[in-house]
Amino acid sequence: MRRLGTTAPEGRSPGGAAERRLVLVISAVMFVDTMFYAVIAPLLPGLAHELRLSKLSAGMMTASYPIGMLLGSLPGGVLAVRAGPRFTVCTGLALLACSTIAFGFLDTAVALDAARFVEGVGGACSWAGGIAWIAAETPVDRRGAMMGRAVGAAVGGALFGPVIGTIATAIGRPASFSGVAVVAVVLIAQTRGLPARHVSSEQGLGTLARVLGRPRVTAGIWLVALPAIASGMLNVLGPLRLHRFGAPAAVIGGTFLLGSAIETVIAPLVGSLSDRRGRLTPLRYGLAAAAVALCCFTLPGDVALLAGVLVLTATSLGLFWAPAMAMLSDAAEAHRLDQGLAAALMNIAWAAGQILGSGGGGAIAKIAGDALPTTIAAGLCAATLAALAWAGH
Repeated sequence: MRRLGTTAPEGRSPGGAAERRLVLVISAVMFVDTMFYAVIAPLLPGLAHELRLSKLSAGMMTASYPIGMLLGSLPGGVLAVRAGPRFTVCTGLALLACSTIAFGFLDTAVALDAARFVEGVGGACSWAGGIAWIAAETPVDRRGAMMGRAVGAAVGGALFGPVIGTIATAIGRPASFSGVAVVAVVLIAQTRGLPARHVSSEQGLGTLARVLGRPRVTAGIWLVALPAIASGMLNVLGPLRLHRFGAPAAVIGGTFLLGSAIETVIAPLVGSLSDRRGRLTPLRYGLAAAAVALCCFTLPGDVALLAGVLVLTATSLGLFWAPAMAMLSDAAEAHRLDQGLAAALMNIAWAAGQILGSGGGGAIAKIAGDALPTTIAAGLCAATLAALAWAGH
């Protein structure tokens, strides 16, 4: 049976050097994409002062990227189906290059918001094309490991993004962001040189709607969205609580740096474990550990203990990404859904989770304190773990 759409015919998986080169280039694309997503943190105080941004305006600038990714996910997935993953990744990189240059040279809040929104749309294309390409060209028994490498690269980009932002504060946005745009152009050339055997499935949103209610697909979407909700919430509440306990900026940054570094290392290992032991094995451990860690968020009374809880929580959430994405890809293949549309579902789940976690978690915490949103998130993890056990998985 021939796999659908973005997948090579059976028996023609690239393997060996070709497979490694594909994963290496796509990982580099995701590294650069998430790097620009994370670049805003050290720039935001200066931009807020320069442009006289309110907290709402600053939050909007931060949220413009995930909003762009959310709205661009379905178009990016359809583009991967119809035009192929290589064209879709190149489109995402082109949007990244243009939006990066715009962010470097424009000097109004609306224009900068628009630049980050376009970059989010570009990210949706890059991720839809890249994940679909890996899923299509990698055998099922190596899919988790390959996706884990891509996820690890993406987390690494998030680690490096603030470094670029710090450099930009020193030498100026035009010079630093022009350099990022050059890297995007180089990656376009590398991507165009990769072999691709795309056969359009001609699937569209109607096909996607028909499989959305299938249990395996729904479970895959939720298991991508759940860690995004928790991480989005902690990205808001964690720094604020550390600051309340007197932690300086370096300690706050170091805490999140350590957590992300651990995620970068474990993502490929967890993906490989899911290939050998099943997708749900690492997910069960992640759900149990995250439920406990989230319940402990408000217990520490000093910086060191709270930082430890945050690192533990980040490590727990790192057990989700690769197996959950591979699980959704496997479910798409089982239901004959094109991998481009499956990747669009992953993008939607991540972006919606980030927006819900950061916005909803922050709003609930403002009204009722930090314990309520973190307890809700812990309850969602525990309920999901129980649901998997009840379903017999």
